[in-house]
Amino acid sequence: MAKPSPLDAPANATHAWGRYRRLMRWMALFTLSLVAIVLGVLRWKFGPSPIHFYIATGLGIGAAIMLMAALMGLVFLSSGTGHDEAVSDLEDH
Repeated sequence: MAKPSPLDAPANATHAWGRYRRLMRWMALFTLSLVAIVLGVLRWKFGPSPIHFYIATGLGIGAAIMLMAALMGLVFLSSGTGHDEAVSDLEDH
């Protein structure tokens, strides 16, 4: 039988998800800044391009960074709360 997860406690879950949301807000701010810088450099380096190029580039960079941040944030949440240790290895039995 699996041990209870520390995330089952409402106080622990509230704290952990609050940290996750704070991390995601900072990463969204970082991502928006980075996308603006990259698009500015592309415009400066290569001159005017079709708007679709800038939209696709901005969305691609933004989606990749935010996906990475979301997944790494979940890893940090799982590890930092002790949720990983609560999972039992079924092959031991």
